Amino acid sequence: MEVAKRSTEKSVKHHALLFYCGKEMPAQLHRSDPRILGWRTLEQSHRCLAELLRAGLSVLDVGCGTGAITAGIAEAVRPGGYAVGVDRDEALLEMARTEHAGIKNLRFERGDATALTFREQFDIVTSARALQWIAEPGLAIENMKRAAKRGGMVVVLDYNHNQNQWEPEPPPGFKVCYEAFLAWRRANGWDNEMADHFPELLQSAGLVNVSSRAQDEVVNRDEPEFARQSYLWSGTLQHVAQQLIAAGFCTEVQLEEALEKYNSWVKADLVRQTLAMRAAIGIVP
Repeated sequence: MEVAKRSTEKSVKHHALLFYCGKEMPAQLHRSDPRILGWRTLEQSHRCLAELLRAGLSVLDVGCGTGAITAGIAEAVRPGGYAVGVDRDEALLEMARTEHAGIKNLRFERGDATALTFREQFDIVTSARALQWIAEPGLAIENMKRAAKRGGMVVVLDYNHNQNQWEPEPPPGFKVCYEAFLAWRRANGWDNEMADHFPELLQSAGLVNVSSRAQDEVVNRDEPEFARQSYLWSGTLQHVAQQLIAAGFCTEVQLEEALEKYNSWVKADLVRQTLAMRAAIGIVP
């Protein structure tokens, strides 16, 4: 029995670490898949922010991960502007510093969204896909507001996981594991409808002229990004496998079978994937 237990634990750990470049996970509730983070760009992955940037602006990117979007921000605010990326995960920050070492108006610092120390320093403070992993998003937004100058902007972007759609419907086994993923998130106090709650959160933090717009990520089979975008959920479920199984939200067998069927379905049948997203903007009075 003990041998079987060790074998199962080893297999579970393998699933959780498969796409994390061989590094062990520290004691934190979630670490994003660096492969997925590295694929993102400012223009494709934070379109609302890209439209607002211009030369000379100072920008703070909260939950910057590997810095792929942050690097795009730094390039967009040249000359005269600069970008700072903060993240709680030092391993991801190491990747960011290495990958983007040649960008002079860019730096990365360790920091938590709920404990930012910046005060009235930035023209724009932004966060993309990060607040969904925070149990106190209101506190994070309050800190983001404090970091922005008067008249500056807070720009946030995130998912409504309950509204994501696939055409045709994915295999039942995948849907079971996807629902397990959402239940695991709820158990950790993370909002599966984060995107739709932004206006209220921004207004509660004292921001004014709050607006919100749809920013769905839609990909069709005949488009160049199809392979990467459709990989998202396979990669995500593998990346959090250890937590899902250990917490009892699904079994290792369920997850393995779901991923196998999902990957086969993506290759043969998936036509269109729509990830429901919204961006919201508020002004610091």
